[in-house]
Amino acid sequence: MSQDLIRETACTVVDKLRSGDVSPLELLDALEKRIGEVDGKVNALPTLCFDRARDNAKALMQKPAGARGLLAGLPVPIKDLTDVAGVLTTQGSPIFKDSIAAKSDIVVENLEANGAVVYAKSNTPEFGAGANTFNEVFGATLNPWDTSKSAAGSSGGAAVALATGMAWLAQGSDMGGSLRSPAAFCGIAGMRPSIGRVAHTPKSAIDRNLGVLGPMARNVEDLALLLDAMSGDYAADPLSLPAPATSFLSAARSARKPKRIAYSPDLGITPVDPEVKAITRKAAERFAEAGAIVEEAHPDWREAHECFHVLRAFDFAITKANLLRTKRDLLKPEVIWNIEEGLKLTVEQLARAEAQRVDMTARAIEFFKTYDLLLVPTTIVPPFPIEHRYVAECAGKRFDNYVEWLGIVYAITLACCPALSLPCGFTASGLPVGMQVVGAPRADAQVIAGAKVLEDILGVRGTTPIDPRVKN
Repeated sequence: MSQDLIRETACTVVDKLRSGDVSPLELLDALEKRIGEVDGKVNALPTLCFDRARDNAKALMQKPAGARGLLAGLPVPIKDLTDVAGVLTTQGSPIFKDSIAAKSDIVVENLEANGAVVYAKSNTPEFGAGANTFNEVFGATLNPWDTSKSAAGSSGGAAVALATGMAWLAQGSDMGGSLRSPAAFCGIAGMRPSIGRVAHTPKSAIDRNLGVLGPMARNVEDLALLLDAMSGDYAADPLSLPAPATSFLSAARSARKPKRIAYSPDLGITPVDPEVKAITRKAAERFAEAGAIVEEAHPDWREAHECFHVLRAFDFAITKANLLRTKRDLLKPEVIWNIEEGLKLTVEQLARAEAQRVDMTARAIEFFKTYDLLLVPTTIVPPFPIEHRYVAECAGKRFDNYVEWLGIVYAITLACCPALSLPCGFTASGLPVGMQVVGAPRADAQVIAGAKVLEDILGVRGTTPIDPRVKN
Protein backbone atom coordinates (compact mmCIF):
# COMPACT_ATOMS: atom_id res chain seq x y z
CA MET A 1 0.00 0.00 0.00
CA SER A 2 2.75 2.46 0.94
CA GLN A 3 4.62 1.95 -2.33
CA ASP A 4 1.40 2.45 -4.30
CA LEU A 5 0.86 5.75 -2.47
CA ILE A 6 4.41 6.89 -3.17
CA ARG A 7 3.77 6.64 -6.91
CA GLU A 8 0.46 8.52 -6.87
CA THR A 9 0.26 12.15 -7.93
CA ALA A 10 -0.10 14.82 -5.26
CA CYS A 11 -3.56 15.73 -6.57
CA THR A 12 -4.68 12.11 -6.25
CA VAL A 13 -3.29 11.80 -2.73
CA VAL A 14 -5.00 15.03 -1.65
CA ASP A 15 -8.28 13.65 -3.02
CA LYS A 16 -7.71 10.51 -0.91
CA LEU A 17 -7.05 12.66 2.14
CA ARG A 18 -10.26 14.60 1.61
CA SER A 19 -12.32 11.46 1.15
CA GLY A 20 -10.80 9.78 4.19
CA ASP A 21 -9.30 6.93 2.15
CA VAL A 22 -5.91 7.73 3.65
CA SER A 23 -4.73 9.75 6.66
CA PRO A 24 -1.78 12.13 7.03
CA LEU A 25 -0.25 9.66 9.50
CA GLU A 26 -0.34 6.87 6.92
CA LEU A 27 1.40 9.15 4.43
CA LEU A 28 4.11 9.96 6.95
CA ASP A 29 4.63 6.24 7.59
CA ALA A 30 4.95 5.64 3.84
CA LEU A 31 7.48 8.45 3.48
CA GLU A 32 9.54 7.35 6.46
CA LYS A 33 9.79 3.87 4.96
CA ARG A 34 10.70 5.23 1.52
CA ILE A 35 13.34 7.57 2.93
CA GLY A 36 14.88 4.68 4.83
CA GLU A 37 15.13 2.68 1.61
CA VAL A 38 16.31 5.44 -0.71
CA ASP A 39 17.92 8.47 0.88
CA GLY A 40 21.16 6.76 1.83
CA LYS A 41 21.85 6.50 -1.91
CA VAL A 42 21.17 10.15 -2.81
CA ASN A 43 21.31 12.29 0.37
CA ALA A 44 18.37 14.56 -0.43
CA LEU A 45 16.67 14.94 2.98
CA PRO A 46 19.40 15.11 5.65
CA THR A 47 17.18 16.59 8.38
CA LEU A 48 13.98 14.77 9.36
CA CYS A 49 11.33 16.00 11.82
CA PHE A 50 8.77 13.20 11.88
CA ASP A 51 7.83 13.69 15.54
CA ARG A 52 6.88 17.30 14.83
CA ALA A 53 5.10 16.19 11.65
CA ARG A 54 3.02 13.55 13.46
CA ASP A 55 2.04 16.01 16.19
CA ASN A 56 0.87 18.47 13.54
CA ALA A 57 -0.88 15.74 11.57
CA LYS A 58 -2.82 14.64 14.65
CA ALA A 59 -3.86 18.23 15.35
CA LEU A 60 -4.96 18.65 11.75
CA MET A 61 -7.00 15.45 11.89
CA GLN A 62 -9.06 16.93 14.74
CA LYS A 63 -10.46 19.48 12.30
CA PRO A 64 -13.43 18.74 10.04
CA ALA A 65 -12.35 17.36 6.65
CA GLY A 66 -13.42 20.55 4.91
CA ALA A 67 -11.32 22.75 7.20
CA ARG A 68 -7.93 21.15 6.59
CA GLY A 69 -6.77 23.49 3.82
CA LEU A 70 -5.89 22.98 0.17
CA LEU A 71 -3.35 20.26 0.94
CA ALA A 72 -5.54 18.48 3.53
CA GLY A 73 -2.60 16.97 5.43
CA LEU A 74 -0.17 16.26 2.58
CA PRO A 75 3.46 16.08 3.80
CA VAL A 76 5.86 18.62 2.23
CA PRO A 77 9.64 19.05 2.74
CA ILE A 78 11.13 22.54 3.16
CA LYS A 79 14.45 23.70 1.72
CA ASP A 80 17.22 24.10 4.29
CA LEU A 81 17.47 27.83 3.56
CA THR A 82 13.94 28.38 4.92
CA ASP A 83 13.15 28.48 8.64
CA VAL A 84 10.83 25.90 10.21
CA ALA A 85 10.14 26.56 13.89
CA GLY A 86 11.87 24.07 16.16
CA VAL A 87 13.79 22.40 13.33
CA LEU A 88 17.48 22.52 12.38
CA THR A 89 18.11 25.14 9.67
CA THR A 90 21.77 25.05 8.64
CA GLN A 91 21.62 26.91 5.29
CA GLY A 92 24.24 24.34 4.30
CA SER A 93 26.85 26.22 6.32
CA PRO A 94 29.12 25.03 9.16
CA ILE A 95 28.41 28.41 10.76
CA PHE A 96 24.80 27.35 11.36
CA LYS A 97 25.25 23.59 11.69
CA ASP A 98 23.52 23.60 15.10
CA SER A 99 21.01 26.39 14.48
CA ILE A 100 17.39 25.67 15.47
CA ALA A 101 14.86 28.11 14.03
CA ALA A 102 12.75 29.89 16.65
CA LYS A 103 10.05 30.91 14.17
CA SER A 104 8.93 29.67 10.78
CA ASP A 105 9.21 31.71 7.61
CA ILE A 106 5.93 33.14 6.31
CA VAL A 107 5.85 30.58 3.50
CA VAL A 108 5.98 27.71 6.01
CA GLU A 109 3.27 29.27 8.17
CA ASN A 110 1.15 29.72 5.05
CA LEU A 111 1.70 26.15 3.88
CA GLU A 112 0.88 24.71 7.28
CA ALA A 113 -2.26 26.85 7.44
CA ASN A 114 -3.18 25.30 4.09
CA GLY A 115 -2.81 21.76 5.40
CA ALA A 116 0.83 20.97 4.65
CA VAL A 117 2.66 18.74 7.13
CA VAL A 118 6.40 19.48 7.24
CA TYR A 119 8.48 16.33 7.81
CA ALA A 120 11.95 17.12 6.45
CA LYS A 121 14.46 19.75 5.32
CA SER A 122 15.96 19.29 1.85
CA ASN A 123 19.66 19.69 1.15
CA THR A 124 21.14 22.84 -0.38
CA PRO A 125 24.61 24.23 -1.10
CA GLU A 126 26.00 26.74 1.39
CA PHE A 127 23.62 29.74 1.41
CA GLY A 128 22.21 28.44 -1.89
CA ALA A 129 25.38 29.53 -3.70
CA GLY A 130 26.47 27.44 -6.66
CA ALA A 131 24.27 25.28 -8.83
CA ASN A 132 25.56 22.00 -7.40
CA THR A 133 24.09 20.74 -4.13
CA PHE A 134 26.94 19.96 -1.76
CA ASN A 135 28.05 21.44 1.56
CA GLU A 136 30.39 20.83 4.47
CA VAL A 137 27.53 19.98 6.86
CA PHE A 138 25.74 17.16 5.06
CA GLY A 139 27.78 16.41 1.94
CA ALA A 140 26.57 16.11 -1.66
CA THR A 141 23.14 15.29 -3.03
CA LEU A 142 23.36 12.84 -5.94
CA ASN A 143 21.31 12.68 -9.12
CA PRO A 144 19.01 9.63 -9.00
CA TRP A 145 19.19 9.08 -12.76
CA ASP A 146 22.94 8.50 -12.35
CA THR A 147 24.41 8.93 -8.88
CA SER A 148 27.78 9.90 -10.34
CA LYS A 149 26.13 13.12 -11.59
CA SER A 150 25.07 16.41 -10.01
CA ALA A 151 21.47 17.15 -9.10
CA ALA A 152 22.22 20.86 -9.75
CA GLY A 153 21.19 23.42 -7.15
CA SER A 154 20.42 25.06 -5.00
CA SER A 155 17.10 23.19 -4.58
CA GLY A 156 18.83 19.91 -5.39
CA GLY A 157 17.59 18.06 -2.34
CA ALA A 158 13.98 18.99 -3.11
CA ALA A 159 14.27 17.87 -6.73
CA VAL A 160 15.86 14.54 -5.81
CA ALA A 161 13.26 13.87 -3.11
CA LEU A 162 10.53 14.32 -5.71
CA ALA A 163 12.27 12.25 -8.36
CA THR A 164 12.77 9.32 -5.97
CA GLY A 165 9.35 9.26 -4.33
CA MET A 166 10.43 10.76 -1.00
CA ALA A 167 8.03 13.69 -1.58
CA TRP A 168 4.86 14.42 -3.53
CA LEU A 169 5.47 18.17 -3.50
CA ALA A 170 8.41 20.30 -2.37
CA GLN A 171 9.16 23.93 -1.62
CA GLY A 172 12.13 25.46 -3.38
CA SER A 173 13.66 28.85 -4.06
CA ASP A 174 15.15 30.44 -7.15
CA MET A 175 17.55 33.29 -7.83
CA GLY A 176 19.69 32.22 -10.76
CA GLY A 177 17.78 29.06 -11.62
CA SER A 178 18.01 27.50 -8.16
CA LEU A 179 14.85 25.43 -8.55
CA ARG A 180 14.65 25.39 -12.35
CA SER A 181 18.09 23.81 -12.87
CA PRO A 182 17.55 20.96 -10.37
CA ALA A 183 14.13 20.33 -11.89
CA ALA A 184 15.76 19.91 -15.30
CA PHE A 185 18.58 17.68 -14.01
CA CYS A 186 16.17 15.44 -12.07
CA GLY A 187 13.30 15.11 -14.56
CA ILE A 188 10.66 16.95 -12.52
CA ALA A 189 8.82 20.30 -12.74
CA GLY A 190 9.83 23.47 -10.93
CA MET A 191 8.51 27.00 -11.23
CA ARG A 192 9.98 30.40 -10.50
CA PRO A 193 6.76 32.42 -10.03
CA SER A 194 6.38 36.17 -10.48
CA ILE A 195 7.84 38.49 -7.87
CA GLY A 196 5.49 38.67 -4.88
CA ARG A 197 3.44 35.63 -5.88
CA VAL A 198 4.73 33.69 -2.85
CA ALA A 199 5.13 35.70 0.34
CA HIS A 200 8.27 35.26 2.42
CA THR A 201 9.83 36.78 5.51
CA PRO A 202 11.91 39.81 4.45
CA LYS A 203 15.51 39.74 5.64
CA SER A 204 18.20 42.40 5.14
CA ALA A 205 16.04 44.40 2.70
CA ILE A 206 12.31 44.71 2.01
CA ASP A 207 12.78 44.79 -1.76
CA ARG A 208 15.16 41.86 -2.26
CA ASN A 209 13.52 40.14 -5.24
CA LEU A 210 16.21 38.44 -7.29
CA GLY A 211 15.34 35.38 -5.25
CA VAL A 212 11.78 34.08 -4.91
CA LEU A 213 10.18 31.00 -3.36
CA GLY A 214 8.38 28.55 -5.60
CA PRO A 215 6.77 25.13 -6.05
CA MET A 216 8.36 21.89 -7.24
CA ALA A 217 6.48 18.73 -8.20
CA ARG A 218 6.50 15.74 -10.54
CA ASN A 219 3.98 17.22 -12.96
CA VAL A 220 2.30 20.50 -13.83
CA GLU A 221 -1.03 19.90 -12.08
CA ASP A 222 0.70 19.00 -8.82
CA LEU A 223 2.93 22.06 -9.16
CA ALA A 224 -0.13 24.28 -9.68
CA LEU A 225 -1.76 22.82 -6.57
CA LEU A 226 1.29 23.71 -4.49
CA LEU A 227 1.48 27.22 -5.95
CA ASP A 228 -2.15 27.72 -4.93
CA ALA A 229 -1.23 26.64 -1.39
CA MET A 230 1.80 28.96 -1.32
CA SER A 231 0.14 32.07 -2.78
CA GLY A 232 -1.38 35.01 -0.94
CA ASP A 233 -0.55 38.45 0.38
CA TYR A 234 0.72 39.10 3.89
CA ALA A 235 1.35 42.42 5.61
CA ALA A 236 4.74 41.22 6.82
CA ASP A 237 5.81 40.95 3.17
CA PRO A 238 4.71 44.27 1.65
CA LEU A 239 5.54 43.13 -1.90
CA SER A 240 3.34 40.03 -1.76
CA LEU A 241 0.42 39.65 -4.18
CA PRO A 242 -3.13 38.52 -3.42
CA ALA A 243 -4.05 35.01 -4.48
CA PRO A 244 -5.71 35.08 -7.92
CA ALA A 245 -9.47 34.77 -8.24
CA THR A 246 -9.05 31.65 -10.39
CA SER A 247 -6.78 28.92 -9.03
CA PHE A 248 -3.57 27.88 -10.72
CA LEU A 249 -4.83 24.29 -10.68
CA SER A 250 -7.81 25.46 -12.73
CA ALA A 251 -5.37 27.08 -15.16
CA ALA A 252 -3.48 23.80 -15.46
CA ARG A 253 -6.72 21.99 -16.26
CA SER A 254 -8.08 24.64 -18.60
CA ALA A 255 -6.56 23.14 -21.78
CA ARG A 256 -5.95 26.75 -22.87
CA LYS A 257 -3.60 26.59 -25.85
CA PRO A 258 -1.15 29.33 -26.76
CA LYS A 259 -1.37 30.68 -30.29
CA ARG A 260 2.14 31.94 -30.92
CA ILE A 261 5.30 30.48 -29.39
CA ALA A 262 8.90 31.69 -29.51
CA TYR A 263 11.75 29.23 -29.12
CA SER A 264 15.35 30.21 -28.48
CA PRO A 265 18.17 27.71 -28.06
CA ASP A 266 20.44 30.18 -26.24
CA LEU A 267 18.77 33.61 -25.73
CA GLY A 268 21.65 34.95 -27.81
CA ILE A 269 23.87 35.14 -24.72
CA THR A 270 25.34 31.70 -24.01
CA PRO A 271 26.78 28.54 -25.55
CA VAL A 272 24.57 25.45 -25.27
CA ASP A 273 25.45 21.77 -25.58
CA PRO A 274 24.38 20.56 -29.07
CA GLU A 275 22.39 17.61 -27.69
CA VAL A 276 20.46 19.89 -25.32
CA LYS A 277 19.70 22.22 -28.24
CA ALA A 278 18.44 19.38 -30.40
CA ILE A 279 16.19 17.89 -27.70
CA THR A 280 14.64 21.22 -26.69
CA ARG A 281 14.13 22.35 -30.28
CA LYS A 282 12.36 19.12 -31.16
CA ALA A 283 10.11 19.45 -28.08
CA ALA A 284 9.30 23.10 -28.83
CA GLU A 285 8.34 22.31 -32.41
CA ARG A 286 5.76 19.83 -31.13
CA PHE A 287 3.69 22.77 -29.89
CA ALA A 288 2.52 22.92 -33.51
CA GLU A 289 0.44 19.82 -32.70
CA ALA A 290 -1.67 22.11 -30.49
CA GLY A 291 -2.16 24.49 -33.40
CA ALA A 292 0.46 27.00 -32.25
CA ILE A 293 2.80 28.93 -34.52
CA VAL A 294 6.38 28.23 -33.38
CA GLU A 295 9.12 30.68 -34.40
CA GLU A 296 12.73 31.16 -33.34
CA ALA A 297 12.98 34.44 -31.45
CA HIS A 298 13.99 35.91 -28.10
CA PRO A 299 14.06 39.28 -26.35
CA ASP A 300 17.24 41.34 -26.38
CA TRP A 301 18.81 40.57 -23.02
CA ARG A 302 22.44 41.22 -23.93
CA GLU A 303 23.18 42.92 -20.57
CA ALA A 304 22.26 39.83 -18.55
CA HIS A 305 25.75 38.74 -17.48
CA GLU A 306 26.95 42.15 -16.35
CA CYS A 307 23.65 43.01 -14.68
CA PHE A 308 23.30 39.75 -12.76
CA HIS A 309 26.92 39.74 -11.64
CA VAL A 310 26.46 43.16 -10.03
CA LEU A 311 23.03 42.62 -8.47
CA ARG A 312 23.88 39.15 -7.15
CA ALA A 313 27.13 40.41 -5.65
CA PHE A 314 25.29 43.29 -4.00
CA ASP A 315 22.78 40.83 -2.53
CA PHE A 316 25.60 38.78 -1.04
CA ALA A 317 27.24 41.90 0.37
CA ILE A 318 24.14 43.12 2.19
CA THR A 319 23.28 39.69 3.56
CA LYS A 320 26.67 38.07 4.26
CA ALA A 321 29.31 40.81 4.78
CA ASN A 322 29.28 40.35 8.55
CA LEU A 323 29.93 36.61 8.13
CA LEU A 324 32.94 37.42 5.95
CA ARG A 325 34.32 39.64 8.72
CA THR A 326 33.69 37.19 11.54
CA LYS A 327 33.56 33.65 10.05
CA ARG A 328 35.66 33.82 6.88
CA ASP A 329 37.42 30.53 7.61
CA LEU A 330 34.06 28.70 7.59
CA LEU A 331 32.84 30.03 4.22
CA LYS A 332 33.39 28.23 0.92
CA PRO A 333 35.51 30.04 -1.70
CA GLU A 334 32.58 30.83 -3.99
CA VAL A 335 30.68 32.59 -1.20
CA ILE A 336 33.76 34.58 -0.20
CA TRP A 337 34.22 35.66 -3.83
CA ASN A 338 30.58 36.73 -4.12
CA ILE A 339 30.72 38.84 -0.95
CA GLU A 340 34.02 40.46 -1.88
CA GLU A 341 32.71 41.29 -5.35
CA GLY A 342 29.73 42.98 -3.70
CA LEU A 343 31.85 45.00 -1.30
CA LYS A 344 33.88 46.40 -4.23
CA LEU A 345 30.83 47.77 -6.04
CA THR A 346 30.37 51.48 -6.65
CA VAL A 347 27.09 53.38 -6.66
CA GLU A 348 27.61 53.94 -10.38
CA GLN A 349 27.79 50.18 -11.00
CA LEU A 350 24.62 49.59 -9.00
CA ALA A 351 22.78 52.37 -10.81
CA ARG A 352 23.83 50.94 -14.18
CA ALA A 353 22.72 47.41 -13.24
CA GLU A 354 19.34 48.59 -11.96
CA ALA A 355 18.79 50.56 -15.18
CA GLN A 356 19.75 47.50 -17.22
CA ARG A 357 17.18 45.42 -15.36
CA VAL A 358 14.49 48.03 -16.03
CA ASP A 359 15.34 47.92 -19.74
CA MET A 360 15.40 44.11 -19.86
CA THR A 361 11.98 43.93 -18.23
CA ALA A 362 10.54 46.54 -20.59
CA ARG A 363 11.80 44.57 -23.58
CA ALA A 364 10.30 41.37 -22.14
CA ILE A 365 6.89 43.02 -21.80
CA GLU A 366 7.10 44.25 -25.39
CA PHE A 367 8.19 40.79 -26.61
CA PHE A 368 5.21 39.11 -24.98
CA LYS A 369 2.83 41.37 -26.87
CA THR A 370 3.77 39.26 -29.91
CA TYR A 371 4.35 35.86 -28.32
CA ASP A 372 2.24 34.06 -25.73
CA LEU A 373 5.19 32.07 -24.41
CA LEU A 374 8.95 31.76 -24.80
CA LEU A 375 10.57 28.32 -24.73
CA VAL A 376 14.26 27.96 -23.93
CA PRO A 377 16.49 25.21 -22.47
CA THR A 378 16.62 25.21 -18.69
CA THR A 379 20.29 24.27 -18.53
CA ILE A 380 23.01 24.55 -21.15
CA VAL A 381 24.39 21.07 -20.38
CA PRO A 382 23.01 17.71 -19.21
CA PRO A 383 23.80 16.66 -15.61
CA PHE A 384 27.55 16.90 -15.05
CA PRO A 385 29.90 14.83 -12.79
CA ILE A 386 29.20 15.39 -9.10
CA GLU A 387 32.84 16.14 -8.35
CA HIS A 388 32.74 19.24 -10.59
CA ARG A 389 31.83 22.21 -8.40
CA TYR A 390 30.24 23.98 -11.39
CA VAL A 391 30.26 24.06 -15.20
CA ALA A 392 33.56 25.63 -16.22
CA GLU A 393 33.05 25.50 -20.00
CA CYS A 394 30.52 24.59 -22.66
CA ALA A 395 30.79 24.09 -26.43
CA GLY A 396 34.35 25.38 -26.44
CA LYS A 397 33.73 28.51 -24.32
CA ARG A 398 35.40 28.81 -20.91
CA PHE A 399 33.42 30.85 -18.38
CA ASP A 400 34.82 33.78 -16.41
CA ASN A 401 33.26 32.73 -13.09
CA TYR A 402 31.26 29.97 -11.42
CA VAL A 403 27.80 31.41 -12.16
CA GLU A 404 28.15 32.47 -15.80
CA TRP A 405 26.96 29.09 -17.07
CA LEU A 406 23.56 29.96 -15.58
CA GLY A 407 22.89 32.92 -17.89
CA ILE A 408 20.06 31.07 -19.62
CA VAL A 409 18.08 31.09 -16.35
CA TYR A 410 19.22 34.29 -14.69
CA ALA A 411 18.39 36.43 -17.72
CA ILE A 412 14.75 35.45 -17.09
CA THR A 413 15.13 36.27 -13.39
CA LEU A 414 16.35 39.76 -14.27
CA ALA A 415 13.42 40.38 -16.63
CA CYS A 416 10.94 39.58 -13.83
CA CYS A 417 9.30 36.77 -15.83
CA PRO A 418 7.71 33.63 -14.39
CA ALA A 419 9.28 30.46 -15.75
CA LEU A 420 8.43 26.78 -15.36
CA SER A 421 10.99 24.09 -16.06
CA LEU A 422 9.34 21.06 -17.65
CA PRO A 423 10.95 17.71 -18.53
CA CYS A 424 11.17 17.52 -22.31
CA GLY A 425 13.32 14.52 -23.16
CA PHE A 426 16.42 12.50 -22.43
CA THR A 427 19.98 12.44 -23.72
CA ALA A 428 21.35 9.38 -25.50
CA SER A 429 22.81 8.31 -22.15
CA GLY A 430 19.41 8.52 -20.44
CA LEU A 431 19.78 11.80 -18.53
CA PRO A 432 16.86 14.25 -18.27
CA VAL A 433 16.70 17.54 -20.16
CA GLY A 434 14.41 20.41 -19.15
CA MET A 435 12.71 23.22 -21.04
CA GLN A 436 11.73 26.58 -19.56
CA VAL A 437 8.22 27.77 -20.37
CA VAL A 438 8.43 31.54 -19.86
CA GLY A 439 5.72 34.19 -19.78
CA ALA A 440 5.32 37.91 -19.25
CA PRO A 441 5.59 39.29 -15.71
CA ARG A 442 2.62 38.07 -13.63
CA ALA A 443 1.42 35.73 -16.40
CA ASP A 444 1.86 32.74 -14.06
CA ALA A 445 -1.47 31.14 -15.02
CA GLN A 446 -0.66 31.39 -18.73
CA VAL A 447 2.72 29.74 -18.14
CA ILE A 448 1.10 26.89 -16.20
CA ALA A 449 -1.62 26.36 -18.80
CA GLY A 450 0.92 26.30 -21.64
CA ALA A 451 3.26 23.97 -19.77
CA LYS A 452 0.41 21.52 -19.20
CA VAL A 453 -0.44 21.52 -22.92
CA LEU A 454 3.19 20.75 -23.78
CA GLU A 455 3.43 18.13 -21.03
CA ASP A 456 0.46 16.31 -22.55
CA ILE A 457 1.94 16.48 -26.05
CA LEU A 458 5.35 15.20 -24.95
CA GLY A 459 3.94 12.42 -22.74
CA VAL A 460 6.59 13.02 -20.07
CA ARG A 461 4.22 12.88 -17.09
CA GLY A 462 4.74 9.77 -15.01
CA THR A 463 8.45 9.20 -15.69
CA THR A 464 9.13 9.72 -11.97
CA PRO A 465 9.43 8.56 -9.24
CA ILE A 466 12.36 6.28 -9.89
CA ASP A 467 14.67 4.19 -7.73
CA PRO A 468 18.19 5.66 -7.68
CA ARG A 469 20.52 4.32 -10.35
CA VAL A 470 23.72 3.93 -8.40
CA LYS A 471 26.83 4.48 -10.51
CA ASN A 472 30.41 5.26 -9.64
